[in-house]
Amino acid sequence: MQFRRRNTAWLAALGVLIGLALLATGGTLSAPIQIALIAIFAVAMIASLVNVDANNRILESLRTSPVRGRMTLEAREAESRARARGLYYRGGATMLDVGLIAIQSSEDGMSMRRTSEVSKDDDGVRPFITLFVQPKDAERNVAVRFEIYDQHGTPKFMFETRKFLRAGEITIMSDNYLPLAGNNQIDGVGDWESRVYVDGNLMSVQPMTMLPSINERSNRLNRISRLADDADVVFDIMDEEKQPRSPTLQDLLSSSGGTEENDIEAAIRRRNATSRRRR
Repeated sequence: MQFRRRNTAWLAALGVLIGLALLATGGTLSAPIQIALIAIFAVAMIASLVNVDANNRILESLRTSPVRGRMTLEAREAESRARARGLYYRGGATMLDVGLIAIQSSEDGMSMRRTSEVSKDDDGVRPFITLFVQPKDAERNVAVRFEIYDQHGTPKFMFETRKFLRAGEITIMSDNYLPLAGNNQIDGVGDWESRVYVDGNLMSVQPMTMLPSINERSNRLNRISRLADDADVVFDIMDEEKQPRSPTLQDLLSSSGGTEENDIEAAIRRRNATSRRRR
């Protein structure tokens, strides 16, 4: 809250008028009317002496509501991430759109596409942002900085430019781009991140995906194929050698040439003979 001293003069005049009205009537005014006059003075005093930030935010939200309806989904998500970092820009400009432009050259010429996925086969990538500037925040210069970080959080691209803001919609694109094809400093792939700052305040945080090049994918497949071939050599399936079968009782009897079988039969005959003599 901040006291606004410039309103004390008319507030004092209002207080004098209300006081004279109460004194001039000599107490003939009813209690509800007296209370109403005092309440009016109290509300005027609060509204005049105290500047409530919440009210300002409400007025700002009402003023920018039609503009915010034009924000793209990418801009809303990028703004939400920036707010979560606690460094969101509140300079009066509304972000309508934000993104990345991938550049790729071919025999047919140069092509540009908007994307959140870039490949190491692309020539490069350029970030951009579209702002809507309120008239009260226009006619001034601002510093806009674009940053790109890799999957390890290491900065890979930083570019800052100064732009003169005019009222209305303005698109700001990085003059330089992050080279990708043949860039030895681009190590690995994964989830990257693009950020945009306005006057040093974070305005956008947008994820991006770095994909491998065709050569890297081919090399990876070749390595996998070689590993698979090596595995076949080491773990080659061979026919199982026939192991000798465990001998059965019949085999043992057969291998003894029938001698043991004859002995058993002789023993049986002797036992039967002994039994008959006992009878």
